[in-house]
Amino acid sequence: MTPRATYRLQFHPGFTLDDARSIVPYLADLGVSHVYASPLAEARTGSTHGYDVTDPARIRAALGGEAALYALSADLRERGMGLILDIVPNHMAAHPENPWWRHVLEHGRDSEFAPFFDIDWTRHDGRLLLPVLGTPLSEALDAGDIEIVEGTSGPALRLYGEQDYPIAPGSVVGGDLRTTIEQQHYRLAWWRLGHDELNWRRFFSISELAGLRIEDDAVFEAVHALPLRLYREGVIDGLRIDHVDGLADPYAYLAKLRERLDAIGEERGADDDDAPAWLIVEKILGPGETLPVDWPVDGTSGYDFMDEVSLLLHAPDAKRPLTRHWQRISKGSADFESEERAARRELLHWEFSAQFEQCVDALVDLAQRSPETSRHSRAAWARAVEALLIAFPVYRTYGTGNAAPEGDRPAREEAERRLPKLAPPGEVGLGETILGWLAGNDPAGDEAATFVQRFQQLSAPIAAKAVEDTAFYRFGRWISRNDVGFDPGHFSASISDFHVWQSERAAQWPRTMLATATHDHKRGEDVRARLFAISEVAEDWIAASERWIDALPGADGIHRGDLYMLLQAIVGAWPDNTNDLSTYADRLRDYAVKTVREAKLRSSWTAPQTDYEDAVGAVIDRLVTSDEGAETRAGIVKFLETIRAQERTKSLAQTFLRLTCPGVPDIYQGTEYADRSLVDPDNRRPVDFAVRERSLREGSDEKQAMIHTLLSLRIRFPKAFEGGYAPLDLGEDMIGFRRGDGPDALFMVAALREGSDRPRDRLEQVVPQVGSSLLAPNLPCGVFTVVS
Repeated sequence: MTPRATYRLQFHPGFTLDDARSIVPYLADLGVSHVYASPLAEARTGSTHGYDVTDPARIRAALGGEAALYALSADLRERGMGLILDIVPNHMAAHPENPWWRHVLEHGRDSEFAPFFDIDWTRHDGRLLLPVLGTPLSEALDAGDIEIVEGTSGPALRLYGEQDYPIAPGSVVGGDLRTTIEQQHYRLAWWRLGHDELNWRRFFSISELAGLRIEDDAVFEAVHALPLRLYREGVIDGLRIDHVDGLADPYAYLAKLRERLDAIGEERGADDDDAPAWLIVEKILGPGETLPVDWPVDGTSGYDFMDEVSLLLHAPDAKRPLTRHWQRISKGSADFESEERAARRELLHWEFSAQFEQCVDALVDLAQRSPETSRHSRAAWARAVEALLIAFPVYRTYGTGNAAPEGDRPAREEAERRLPKLAPPGEVGLGETILGWLAGNDPAGDEAATFVQRFQQLSAPIAAKAVEDTAFYRFGRWISRNDVGFDPGHFSASISDFHVWQSERAAQWPRTMLATATHDHKRGEDVRARLFAISEVAEDWIAASERWIDALPGADGIHRGDLYMLLQAIVGAWPDNTNDLSTYADRLRDYAVKTVREAKLRSSWTAPQTDYEDAVGAVIDRLVTSDEGAETRAGIVKFLETIRAQERTKSLAQTFLRLTCPGVPDIYQGTEYADRSLVDPDNRRPVDFAVRERSLREGSDEKQAMIHTLLSLRIRFPKAFEGGYAPLDLGEDMIGFRRGDGPDALFMVAALREGSDRPRDRLEQVVPQVGSSLLAPNLPCGVFTVVS
C-alpha cells in the first residue's frame, strides 16, 4: 500500500530491530503508517549507517538478523502498518569482510565476482590497486606493518596487526616478503595513490566503497535477491534506492526493478485496488531540473521539497544585505556559482584524476572513429571534458550513447551556453561535439556507449563532492540555504512559485516523499527554521554578529569567514536548555573540524591542520563554556528571545506544509521535537523515545502535538490528502490551498511570518464556505472543512 506517512529509523548495533519493536506502539499512536528503515543488509563490523554493505543477501546479524526483522514486520502488520527498506545498488564495502570483494582479491580477474565490480584490468599489470597503506609500501615493509600469518581461511597478509588480506593460491609463502606481495592479484599501495591511480570505480572519492555493475543481470539478481524475497513474503512494502545517479543506466535499472516488483505483486494475488510497491529514489535535482517523467518510480526521497519550503520561508529582503555582508566579511565571492566552479575544478584534479583519465581514454577511443575528430590531441579532448564537467548545471544526464531522453536537453543547452567561458580559445567546438555524443546525435557503437557511461558516472560524484562537500562549506552568505539538494545561489521564492511546484507534484508525483530532515542534512530542520526567522531581521543580525565576532577571545588567527559561518551554526543550534553547554561545546568542536576539513581551504581530511582546528575549538570553548564568553552568550540568548515568536511560526509552517502538501510526509527520527542537530554524525544521535511517548500522551510538546493531529487528519480525511492541490490567494505573508474536491476537500492555511492575521480570519476573506477548524486555534496554521 502507499504509505500515509513514514518514520525514518537509523539502524546500527546501538539501535537494533528489537529496539524498533519497542517503539512500534508509539509510532502507531503518533499516526505514521510505515517505518522507513536505513539499510539492513550485512555491513562492515561497527558500521553506524549500513551503506558499507558486505553481503546484500543477509540481514545484518548485529541488528538481530532475519528473525528480528520478521518479528518487527509482524508487529507492524498487527497495527496495520508496514515497512519501507533503503537499499544500496550502487556500491559495496571494498573490504575483506565482503566475501565478493575478498574472492576478487584472492583470484583476481578469474574470480566469479570480478565482473560484479567496475574494474579496469588493463592497468597495473592486471592487478587491483588497493590504497590501504598509511605509508608507501617500502616504508610499511621496513616498519613491519605487513606480515604473513595463518588466517582463518589460509595464509594471509596482515596489515597493521589487525586486518587480513587473502593470499592467491600458488603464491610463494615465506622467504622474501616482497616476493609474496608481488604475486598477489592486488597491489598494496599508499592511500594517497587512490585518487590518481585507482583502477576501479568507487563511491565518490571513498576508497572503502567499490562501485557495482548493477547493469549486469547476475549482479542485479544477487543484490536484489533479499529485498525481492522480502517483498514477496509481505515483509516490506517498498524500496528507497540510494544514489540512483551512480548507476550506469538508472532508467533501465528502475524499469527492471519495477517489472520484478509488479510481477511479484501479481504472484501475491494483490487486489486490483492495491497500489504497486512504493518505489522512491535518492535523486538530487539541480536548479530547474525535474525528475524524468518516464522513470517508473513514485518520486524522490524529498530533498526537492525540503528546498522548496526553505525558499518559501526565507525573507526575500534579506538577500541583499546578507550578500553585501558576506562579501565584506569573507573578502571572497558573493556568487555561489563561482565557488562551485572552483570546487569542481579542484576536486576533479585532487580526488577524481584516475576516473577522469579513464573517461578521457574512452573519449579518445570514440574520437578515433572519425577523421574529423581523431585529428585532435588527447590533451585537447581532456580539456573539453574538464570544461564540461565544470559547466554542467545538474548531477548528470541519462543518455545511452545512441539516444538520450528529451529531459536531458535543458542541461545540455545550459552547459553549451557556459562553455565559452570555460573552454580554451578555439576548443569550444570539442565540447559541443561531446554534447552531441551525450545526446546520441552521432551514435558510434560500443565506444559511444562506454564514453557516455563513464562521463555520466563521473559528473554525478564531481557535482556531489564539489557542491555538497566543498562549496557548501566555503560559501557562507546564509547557511540555511546550504543543504543537500539546495542551490545557495537561489535565496528565496514567492508563494506563487511554491504553488506551481505543489500543483505539478500533485499532477505528476502524488506519491513522492516529502522531507524537511534527513540522515544526510547539513543542519536540522529547526536550525534552519531559526535561520529563516533571523532572515526577517537581517540588519539586526548583521550588527549583532559583528559585535559577537569582535568580542570572541582568541579569534584573531581564525579566518573571519570561518568564524561567521560557525557563528550562524552556533546561534542556529543554540539549545533551549542551557544547563549542559559543555556537551553542546563538544558537538560544536566536532562540527567545526568537519566544516573546515570539508572546505579544504585551511585544513582537509587528507592533510589536517590541527593547529588551526584547535584554535577554532578554543574559540568555541571560550564562547560557549568559559567566563570570557558570558557576555556574548547573554547577547545571543537575548537576541533569540526577540525572534522566538517568528521562529515558532517558521518551524510550525515548515512542519505543517510537509504534512499537508501533495505527497507522503516523512518524519526523520526524533524530529517530532525541535530538531537542533548539525551535520552527521550529530544528526544521528540517540533518540529518547520514552520522553516522546510520554509527551504524546500528555500533549505537552507543541510541534509533536501538531504532527499527531495532522497525521490523524490524514487517516480521517484520506480523499482530501490524496486529492489535488488548488492555490488560494491569501496575500504575501500567508499561504493557503485546498486539498481534494467537493465535500471531501479541506482548506489548508499557514502563516509564513509572525504578525499575520489568524488563519481563519484571513481565509474567510476569500472563501465563503469555511467550515469547522480541525487544528488548535492558537496555532499559526489551520485546517478547515468545507461547508457544502
